[in-house]
Amino acid sequence: MKRHYRATAQAEIAERTRQRLYEAAIALYMEFPLDQITLNQIAERAGVTVQTLLRHFKTKEGLFFSVASQLAEIVTRQRDEAPVGDIQAAVANLMEHYETVGRIPLRNLALEGRSPQIDEFLQQGRAYHRAWVERVFAPFIAQSEEEGQERLTAQLIVLCDVYTWKLLRHDMGLSREQTELAIYEMLIAVLEKKQRLHGRST
Repeated sequence: MKRHYRATAQAEIAERTRQRLYEAAIALYMEFPLDQITLNQIAERAGVTVQTLLRHFKTKEGLFFSVASQLAEIVTRQRDEAPVGDIQAAVANLMEHYETVGRIPLRNLALEGRSPQIDEFLQQGRAYHRAWVERVFAPFIAQSEEEGQERLTAQLIVLCDVYTWKLLRHDMGLSREQTELAIYEMLIAVLEKKQRLHGRST
């Protein structure tokens, strides 16, 4: 019985340590590019030794791979809440996502081509973003002429992209509310124009 109790207690301690390492890695990744983060920084932020970090994750890359997988699950759950066919709700969903973790994909994009793991995450992220656009805007895409559906999908992907958020929010200095409104207005402009043109051709 005592042995079972000790094993359970040790497992709980190990899980709490892993969680502290997750939180430290995420916090640092929000501040610095991956290649500028050291094992010492992560361990110090988590309140553990570098040896403890390596015992749990083997390498810095192993830790960030685990963190990225955990974040991907959280992001997917949040993005999947966007309803189909509701443009305003879709943009609000995007804004919540980008305002919370938008710096992370931007940092990954800055490292594209320098790490197979980063490239894999980017590929997965692009595939998910496209699938999200195709699902959320499915009624509008379906109303477009068949030969123009791929072009419309590409336009929607760009308007909802993290770089569009970055340009408006950070480069142009718009507030969160104004950024959300700007993306919404651009989406409306594209979709309404497509619907008008489609209406004329039928």
